[in-house]
Amino acid sequence: MASSENLFKNFFQETGAITRFTGKFFWQWFKPRYETAELIKQCYAIGYQSLSLVSITAFIMGLVLTIQSRPTLVEFGAESMLPAMVSVSLVREIAPVITALICAGKIGSGIGAELGSMKVTEQIDAMEVSGTNPFKYLVVTRVFATMMMLPVLSSIGMAISLYGGYLGVNIKGVVSWQLYWREVFEALSFGDVIPTLIKSVFFGLAIGLIGSYKGYNTMRGTEGVGQAANSAVVIASLMVFIIDLIAVQITDLLRLT
Repeated sequence: MASSENLFKNFFQETGAITRFTGKFFWQWFKPRYETAELIKQCYAIGYQSLSLVSITAFIMGLVLTIQSRPTLVEFGAESMLPAMVSVSLVREIAPVITALICAGKIGSGIGAELGSMKVTEQIDAMEVSGTNPFKYLVVTRVFATMMMLPVLSSIGMAISLYGGYLGVNIKGVVSWQLYWREVFEALSFGDVIPTLIKSVFFGLAIGLIGSYKGYNTMRGTEGVGQAANSAVVIASLMVFIIDLIAVQITDLLRLT
């Protein structure tokens, strides 16, 4: 009984601390001075250096989904619907979520470990003493860069996964380049793409905030750095699924109206 009470207590304390951390982020976001140079540096580190991993994963994902879906559609005589089905599945759900999970593992853990090591080596305290705002310089730039880069990575991941789908369609059939993309674009609409990009922004917000929170509040020396990186990945991945669930419900309600 006592352990369950402590579990609930720790959960609510952690939720409250993350909420306060989020409020401080938005307050510091709109407050000058703006660390533009650091923001650009973080956009490069978060976006460009994650591009290869996202691209490879997206290509394999589109290829495998197409190959696995073909036998089922063949049974119902609907093989011609394969490009449309694959494109809708990839754009609406699979590509942005998988991209966000990859970024939660790579970016979330990286931010948590980096800020955690700065915390335990007292570099953050040294920045405060020197007159620099460490929260704005370290946290705001990383979270904002993650919010900016996730939609870009998701868009690139969607395009590459659709190309992988094209190759998958042609493994056991022959579909021209023009016909494949015509089927893809006829199946998609702005109502599929825009919600995907919007929820990718929230994926980036959650990943950046949780990674920064865990790293910025690291304790217990080098052991705490590893725990911060690990917990950042776990909680950020969970938040990706929760945000996706909420986004799907909102999108369905908007489509019904």
